[in-house]
This record gives sequence, C-alpha cells and structure tokens, in this order.
Amino acid sequence: MARPNKSRFVCRMPGCQEFCPATSAEHSVELLLSIEEYEAIRLMDYAGQTQQEAAAQMQISRTTLQALYAEARKKLARFLVEGTLLKIQGGNYELCSHGSVCGHFGKEKGEKKMKIAVTYENGQVFQHFGHTEAFKVYEVEDGKVISSKVVDTNGQGHGALAGFLFDGGISVLICGGIGGGARNALQEAGIELYPGASGDADAQVESFLLGKLQYDPNTMCSHHAHEEGHSCGDHGCGSHSCH
Repeated sequence: MARPNKSRFVCRMPGCQEFCPATSAEHSVELLLSIEEYEAIRLMDYAGQTQQEAAAQMQISRTTLQALYAEARKKLARFLVEGTLLKIQGGNYELCSHGSVCGHFGKEKGEKKMKIAVTYENGQVFQHFGHTEAFKVYEVEDGKVISSKVVDTNGQGHGALAGFLFDGGISVLICGGIGGGARNALQEAGIELYPGASGDADAQVESFLLGKLQYDPNTMCSHHAHEEGHSCGDHGCGSHSCH
C-alpha cells in the first residue's frame, strides 16, 4: 500500500536563496533547487559527510540521498554553464530540532536519535525478512544504544513488514536475505536497508554504529514456501534470490 513521502530533515536553511549572473539581461529560464537538494549538497560537499552520515542526518535512505545529490549537481552545472537564474526554495522537508543553527552531524547531545531494527531469532540476525517473527529494535542517541526490545510482528510478512517498521519509526533495517518487493516497500517508506548481515544481532548493531558492519547490498532470498521445520537460517537464504 502506498504511503505518503516522509519529509527530509534539514538543519540549516540557505543564507541566500536567489543567484543570478552579473548582467542586467532578463532570464527566461529559472532553475529551482529544492531545500532538501541544497541540504544534500551542503552536507556532502561543504560539511564533508559520507553518504551514510548525510542520509542518517536527513533521515532518508542512501538511495534517496543519491537521487537528491545527483539532481542538485545537475542543476548547479546548468547554472554555471548556461548562466541561468537559480532559486533555492520549496520541496518536501522539515527543519530539525535545532533549526537553522544546527551544526555538524552528531556534535550536540541528543542531536541525533534513531531506531534500528534487526530481523531477530534466538539472538541472531534472522536470514529471511519475509518470514521473520520478531524484530529487535534499538534506540540510538549520539551513536550509542540507549535501549532495546524485541517486538513481535504478529504474523505479518513480506511487504506488510515495511509498513510495520514505518509505523514503529524505524530508520535503519539490518537483515539477512530480502527480496525485490520488500526492498521497494522499504525504500518507499524511507527505511535504509543493510541486507546480507549475519551473526549476533547486538554485535551487528554495534558494528553498524562504528561504520564496520559487514553486509552485502545485493543479497536476495528466493524461499517463498518453506517445508515444515525448515529455517532460512539453516539453509543460507542470504545467498539466494523473496518478495
């Protein structure tokens, strides 16, 4: 089911929102750079953040960040080459809690809060997203886990799980195998995905926070129907191609 686009968080508004060449000629073409496109440029090209850091600060997926960044760079190139009028305005965004005075990512106490979910079974990362019966949800503040709990999925599966995570305020999902349909649903919900992870769930979250998580972005899972007693974790679902 389609869900409304999540707002992108912006921590600093542009100091100047209109630029034009030093000429009196009128310009028939105006380029509009959205506020969130400006923020993507500011975080990555000005503040020097990585894609992961910038996406986390704006609370969007890296795919969404890449799209915003690419579109912004294209517009800036046209402005420089064609000498058109450039305005920074509009878009789908919200100011973060520090408004226009927010500084670099993670500098102030409580500036960065997020929730990470892990497909969970017996303390391990469960290897079949569509059949997971529980997530372990970690609340993170300033790069540290401050609480965690195991949440039952109540029998929901595949695409419905994306809505379950969205409603729970999840920003990041760490899992094993996952299929194309579920990937699309997570992207639509604005949840950043790290598939192909395995091992102790707590340890994987700690690795993620340290920027050392071992995962495979191309991991898929093809087990739609499981025989009784079969567990994805027993058969290496992460190496196959699920919805």
